[in-house]
Amino acid sequence: MKFAVINGPNINFFGIREASVYGTKTYAEINEIISKKAVDIGASVSFFQSNHEGALIDFIQTCYYDKIDGAVINPGAFTHYSYALRDAIASVDIPFIEVHLSNIHKREEFRHKSVTAAVCTGQICGLGHIGYILAIEALVNTIRSE
Repeated sequence: MKFAVINGPNINFFGIREASVYGTKTYAEINEIISKKAVDIGASVSFFQSNHEGALIDFIQTCYYDKIDGAVINPGAFTHYSYALRDAIASVDIPFIEVHLSNIHKREEFRHKSVTAAVCTGQICGLGHIGYILAIEALVNTIRSE
């Protein structure tokens, strides 16, 4: 199985920005934890992070051509307003799990709505970096049950 982990704006600042909201693990540490999980289940995982909407869309389209089996996405702030990112996810026949370290439903009102979740297989929020591991496990279960 081949997975992609796609992260949007400011995710590269995990461990630096608002530790009380996002925790103290750095982006690199979280990717290492995900990599170990992938090895444990015999999968490969690629990582992509960008602060630019178009770059994320380009990468999602690359996932389609590279025949990625599933993807985990943390769209960051794009979650709440990027219809272009939503359409990119919907345009590929790949299961996506949306992940947020914080519980977006317990935060500011504008964060309660996700325009991308409706085109994802599922959403995990509020469980910190463990959400990424749970998303990988959910993708494995989704793929195996198809």
